[in-house]
Amino acid sequence: MVVVWFKRDLRLTDHEPLVNALLTGRKILLLYSFEPLWVNDPHYSEFHLDFIKESLVDMQRQLESLQTRVLVVQEDILPVFNRLNELEPIEQLFSHQETGMLLTYERDKAVSQWCRQHGVRWTESVSNGVFRGIKTRKKWKNDWVAFINQKITAPIISENDFFSIAEIKARFQPHFNQVDLTTSLSAKRQKGGTSQALKYLESFVTKRIEGYNAHYSKPATSRLYSSRLSPYLAWGNLSTRQVCQYVTSKKNQIKDKRDLSAFLSRMRWQAHFIQKFEMEGTMEFHSINSGYHVLDKKMSPELQKAWKEGKTGIPMVDAAMRCLVTTGFVNFRLRALLASFFTHLLWQPWQDCTEHLAQHFLDFEPGIHFPQLNMQSGETGINTIRIYNPVKNGKDHDPRGVFIKKWVPELANLPLKYLHEPWKIPPMELQFLHFSLGKDYPYPIVDIEKMWAFASETLWLLRKQSKVKHEGRRILEKHTLPGRPVWDRWEF
Repeated sequence: MVVVWFKRDLRLTDHEPLVNALLTGRKILLLYSFEPLWVNDPHYSEFHLDFIKESLVDMQRQLESLQTRVLVVQEDILPVFNRLNELEPIEQLFSHQETGMLLTYERDKAVSQWCRQHGVRWTESVSNGVFRGIKTRKKWKNDWVAFINQKITAPIISENDFFSIAEIKARFQPHFNQVDLTTSLSAKRQKGGTSQALKYLESFVTKRIEGYNAHYSKPATSRLYSSRLSPYLAWGNLSTRQVCQYVTSKKNQIKDKRDLSAFLSRMRWQAHFIQKFEMEGTMEFHSINSGYHVLDKKMSPELQKAWKEGKTGIPMVDAAMRCLVTTGFVNFRLRALLASFFTHLLWQPWQDCTEHLAQHFLDFEPGIHFPQLNMQSGETGINTIRIYNPVKNGKDHDPRGVFIKKWVPELANLPLKYLHEPWKIPPMELQFLHFSLGKDYPYPIVDIEKMWAFASETLWLLRKQSKVKHEGRRILEKHTLPGRPVWDRWEF
């Protein structure tokens, strides 16, 4: 038989491994495993597992007409392959390449060795235009455009191509740990699956994209006007190619082409960051610029706890964190603000915030997560050092306090002029408001102005160091894209 191994590609359309498997003429087994290897890693949470389960349920529903299903198990993948090979010899294995954390990279190397030992030919397909093994980015943009432009073909599939549901239940399932795919649904979190993804894609293209540029940075309205496709891309319910081609096919219906260009630009930048991580995976553990490894930030459990719980005494920070923990989503600006606050104003090592943020980002994508933390912490040596002022950001992007009042309701009755800085309320007015700082809402855990000045001075001084400059040149040579894309010339 041949096996199609699903990982972060939970869909049946624009799926090259599945197409390749069909071309063999052999009987196909579709496989997914909740591997303890990554399920138990602290970057993952029930948020992710539920989204994956919903995605699998959606796939099973689509496969019913073919009288087959995905064999879903809960074991490390090598024992799974060993057992399957004993039950029905595996001739070929098909999957997408995965740009994941070190633990999945090491697992894939072990799978490759297993395939060689057992005479199994493993064919890995390029995922979303991220190419393995390249040394520079000089041709990457053109290669990515060519990949995105490839025609999406719908293969002819019949139920005879797959093991039937009855065969899977009788021959395979009894030999593996089964998984209950029911989930505790939350109305505040996006639901997984290609069917859901297509609904979001359609509503974005036909309606919500019109406010994309105007609202993308706004804490409250970004929830409505951004695409909200990121979890479906992260877990592969849709491919980047599907999204780009569909959005561009509707370009004549989009009134402001700047909204279209901005969205497509972010689609390329998503792939750009994943490619960066593919080429330099050490960013998972260390700053990409080794000149910053001398930074000595002492870990403070108290400060980190307040940040994680949304109890820092800084309203915009607390609102962003509480929203993220509840819904699995905040926009890019708020993600950057949370990371900047942690690494700059609390002066904590970025490595200490990676797990908490990943657990709550429903769209956790290692290839974006780690490069972004490197960048937002100001430790690349090539990007502008941005130390977000949470008060200014609140006043600029949530001027009426709609977002803060929703997620920090204990501040809802404060006068607007104090909403972003409750510590500035005069004592007499506190009495009239029946509001007690330190009791109803915490005092700020940090002096913003003092820490802003300290972090800025420290990072800019380091930026002038010869090692940081040398590393910066190396990074630019390796990862910089030559020129800029002209979006209206692309034929998605």
